Amino acid sequence: MNDKPGGARMRLDKWLWAARMYKTRGLAVECIEKGRVHVNGQAVKPARELHVGDLLSLRQGERGEIAREVRVLALSDARGPAPVAQQLYEETPESIAAREAAARARPFVADPALAIAQGRPTKRNRRELADWQRWSASTDPK
Repeated sequence: MNDKPGGARMRLDKWLWAARMYKTRGLAVECIEKGRVHVNGQAVKPARELHVGDLLSLRQGERGEIAREVRVLALSDARGPAPVAQQLYEETPESIAAREAAARARPFVADPALAIAQGRPTKRNRRELADWQRWSASTDPK
């Protein structure tokens, strides 16, 4: 862990990558630009300078379904092993409780894909639909 001296700062996207919040820096930048990351309650840009003691609110996952709130404990330029990365931040107790409650409720939430009765139309179905749309012209004279 490469702690920087007092008053140190570094780019937000680089810290999120080093702390293993996101797999790549590019993915971290994408999530920041989508508004899924806030520092001290404010929307930020990827180049925002991060300081020790800042409070980060972030949403992880493909659709941002996992919400976390962490306090920055240290800064590091290098992406190290997970145990070292976990020393860079501390998750708030409220965040831990909310994440665990969401994990317990997840099996009971219906998957939207199950609501689709027949799925995607086949090539044959698409052709039939195209034929139907071609011949369904209005008979009203204009």
